[in-house]
Amino acid sequence: MLRQYELVERVKTYEPGADEDALNRAYVFSMRAHGTQKRASGDPYFSHPVEVAGLLSEKRLDCASIITGLLHDTVEDTDTTVEQIDQLFGSEISLLVDGVTKLSQLELQSDRSKQAENFRKLVLAMSQDIRVLVVKLADRLHNMRTLHFIKAAEKRRRIARETMDIYVPLTERIGIRDWKEELEDLAFQELNPDARASIITRLDFLRAEGGDLIGRVRKSLADLMAAESIACEVSGREKSPYSIWRKMQRQNVGFEQLSDIMAFRVVVDSVADCYRALGVIHGAYSSVPGRFKDYISLPKPNGYRSLHTGVIGPENQRIEIQIRTREMHEIAELGVAAHWRYKDVGGRADAPITEGRQYKWLRELLEILENAAGPEDFLEHTKMEMFADQVFVFTPKGDLFALPRGSTPVDFAYAVHTDIGDRCTAARINGRIMPLRTQLRNGDQIEVVTSKAQTPSPSWESFVVTGKARACIRRFIRSQQREQYLRLGREIVEKIFHQTNYELTEKALKGVLNRFRAESVDDLYVAVGEGRHTGRDVLYAVYPGAKDALAPARKGKAKGPSESPAARDDGKGSVPLRGLIPNMAVHYAKCCHPLPGDRIVGIVTTGKGVTIHTVDCPTLESFSDMPERWLDVGWEEGAEERNAFTGRIKAVLSNEPGALAALTSVIGRDGGNIINLKFTDRSEDFFDLLVDIEVKDVRQLSNIIAALRASPLVNSVERAQSG
Repeated sequence: MLRQYELVERVKTYEPGADEDALNRAYVFSMRAHGTQKRASGDPYFSHPVEVAGLLSEKRLDCASIITGLLHDTVEDTDTTVEQIDQLFGSEISLLVDGVTKLSQLELQSDRSKQAENFRKLVLAMSQDIRVLVVKLADRLHNMRTLHFIKAAEKRRRIARETMDIYVPLTERIGIRDWKEELEDLAFQELNPDARASIITRLDFLRAEGGDLIGRVRKSLADLMAAESIACEVSGREKSPYSIWRKMQRQNVGFEQLSDIMAFRVVVDSVADCYRALGVIHGAYSSVPGRFKDYISLPKPNGYRSLHTGVIGPENQRIEIQIRTREMHEIAELGVAAHWRYKDVGGRADAPITEGRQYKWLRELLEILENAAGPEDFLEHTKMEMFADQVFVFTPKGDLFALPRGSTPVDFAYAVHTDIGDRCTAARINGRIMPLRTQLRNGDQIEVVTSKAQTPSPSWESFVVTGKARACIRRFIRSQQREQYLRLGREIVEKIFHQTNYELTEKALKGVLNRFRAESVDDLYVAVGEGRHTGRDVLYAVYPGAKDALAPARKGKAKGPSESPAARDDGKGSVPLRGLIPNMAVHYAKCCHPLPGDRIVGIVTTGKGVTIHTVDCPTLESFSDMPERWLDVGWEEGAEERNAFTGRIKAVLSNEPGALAALTSVIGRDGGNIINLKFTDRSEDFFDLLVDIEVKDVRQLSNIIAALRASPLVNSVERAQSG
């Protein structure tokens, strides 16, 4: 464990003006606060905050960060309060400690929603001060180093999975390479110990066979640079076990097929020397196609800059070489911590550390947070955002955007601005109008065409890949759906109260909001419209006695499909369908394909609103014991004139030339439009098929069926109920 004077001296080596008194007081305060507490390893608990402070000092973090590392668990695990921290150490330290504490308190819960809420709070805290994240990562790193002391295997795996899913990509984003690799390796050791052990065994074997191969290759590269009078430092290392395993998985190859398990670094004096060194290396060795990447002209989002190339190098070894300047190397190793040394963020000594191009990803996470429905939605989008490989594209003015691989013009439009994404109608890629679902490639120039009348399409969600685009599209869909669910839910509740002769008042509904975890009466109606609660649930909550009063009436009278309220063709109480957004709040069942003219029933479906079935659909049998989910619905007058609907027929044709042509001709002659056709069986004499036909109503479909039955090549035809 790092001693008090050792920690203070280490900090003063890189920050001579550090507040030595505050460091000493924080060390003693933390030691006394934790007292006799023990960790799972049996060590004094105080050893943990000291090790966290030590990790931060290795990265040369400022004095406030070191003090936060010492105090980060005092509020959570002792009787210390944030107010006490504020009085003793000032507001800056208390805010940092409070930011880390709020995260740690939620980490004790294993529930996914708690993990998601934890991550949401982390993003909010680090947007205020990125040092909260750095302290949290140091805390996680030391906890991972001692993970093996936790006895519960399931808890170890949960912590390792959370580390791999959240903290590893965050560490990569702020550019602290060695922390990232160690977190990866420690999590890999817990999640897949057999694979890790196998890779380490093979690496040991290669070292035994090849001797000091890395040393020999390093010397050859150094001699090559010296011969061209390029001053540099050359180092080499094996890639980490997890990096090797991930490459094996990504390329679907075995260990023996990997030839570039060694990486070498050439550190030079200037950017010009970087490109000179690259030319020398490519002149001396054969380059591997597709392995050159220029991160100097196109830096990574975390500010990382370097040249990467793959060559068949000395001793015919396939190796990876990174070429960078000393300043680039410092930023590559220390990441965000390097900015405390260079003080060049935004060109001002007092500029916030979250400013600048390298923190664009953090601002994007905040935008996703604004549009996400909840913590779990946010967690899903941000995982997707952080793990993706990148593609670099340009605006017509030459501005650069880095997007996840597989991005489309819609992703690009939302990356430029949310309003441009919402109003996107088309895109020109390299001057040509292309579909919005086109995947972008490196170097593409994108021009987005917008219209004030355009709104996000639900279909976009099926092909966008960025978290921001998906969150914005879902936010729009939610806002549109809410009004529909609100109207539907109100109809459902009013109907059940009217049918049972109970009075419905807003005051009564407000009295039961807490039971349904709703903030307003409208929220309760929306929940009913979505199918999360039923009208009968609301009735019983307002009038508990109604359950007993209605039970005898329901007993023995459960309504099946033939007795459902919707089966009464009296036209009263029908829920109007006009105004609903297609494929959002109302859905037409694919099991029976209802058409105008059919007698129909609506079933409240969780998360979808209402699904419309024909009253004789076999699927309705499964809802016979849930009458509260049945709704009276009817077709609007003139619905068949404004919309096209899909009807399905099942036909058996003679296996003769021209039979299929005869079927399609009859359908086309009667005004039907075939939108799908599927062969289900074929024999020597006949073949069966299902045909989906766009028609106006059930009468048109009946006319088509009658015409087909008159054809000599059609053996039989009927309307399909399922399949």
